[in-house]
Amino acid sequence: MRVGIYCGSKVGANPIYAEKAMELGRFLAMHGVGVVYGGSKVGLMGKVADVVLANGGEVIGVMPTFLEWKEVTHQGLSKLVFVDTMYERKAKMIELADAFIALPGGAGTMDEFFDVLTLSQVGQHTKAVCLYNINHYYDFLKAHLQHTVDEGFMLKSQQGQIGVVSSPEELLLFIN
Repeated sequence: MRVGIYCGSKVGANPIYAEKAMELGRFLAMHGVGVVYGGSKVGLMGKVADVVLANGGEVIGVMPTFLEWKEVTHQGLSKLVFVDTMYERKAKMIELADAFIALPGGAGTMDEFFDVLTLSQVGQHTKAVCLYNINHYYDFLKAHLQHTVDEGFMLKSQQGQIGVVSSPEELLLFIN
């Protein structure tokens, strides 16, 4: 099994984000769960990749060629796949992963999360999609998603497809 991980190319203002990202990486490696991610060695992305690799796990990076210089491509991955566009990156990650989790991150993380969520809701895949709610990072997004249900823009059943987890153990239970 492989988990597609969406997360920041920065570590964030609070050290807990990096701590919890690395804890998740160790847990996944120790449970034989591989990682598919954006291919960078910086930010939370790099933290997760480094710790999974250090614990003997598989890490596949998917890097658009135009970002190779900017995001500082991780050179020690199990496998590195180059693609031409961000759209191809997302499609390749969806192809390679069996489930998806969004750790804290910015616009890119949100784009990837909502893309994979939307594809699930329109029947393009049946893979688990979840948010890793480190330090209550996704509380406002959870509230907004509830608001979309309350206002009739999302079905309650669609909202129920989104896992919101706060530990590696909860993630493993949700994706299995």
